Amino acid sequence: MKHGERCSDLLGSISEYVDGDLASELCAELEQHLAGCENCRIVVDTLKKTVYLVHANNDKADLPEDVRDRLYQCLDLEAYLKK
Repeated sequence: MKHGERCSDLLGSISEYVDGDLASELCAELEQHLAGCENCRIVVDTLKKTVYLVHANNDKADLPEDVRDRLYQCLDLEAYLKK
């Protein structure tokens, strides 16, 4: 397997890795890969920082309902939100 293919294969599991839900075998494999792949380390570090920032900013007030509705309308998410 080529290095790039290995990156794609392992990075498919980074969410579980960052959440601490990855099986120990796969976790060890991913950590071994991260030790030698700077690009993948950057991706994992960026995801960890993003998760941290989302949780750190979770205390902020919700958008007012009219603002949220206008945003969803602009993004055309109404059908998605009804699911």
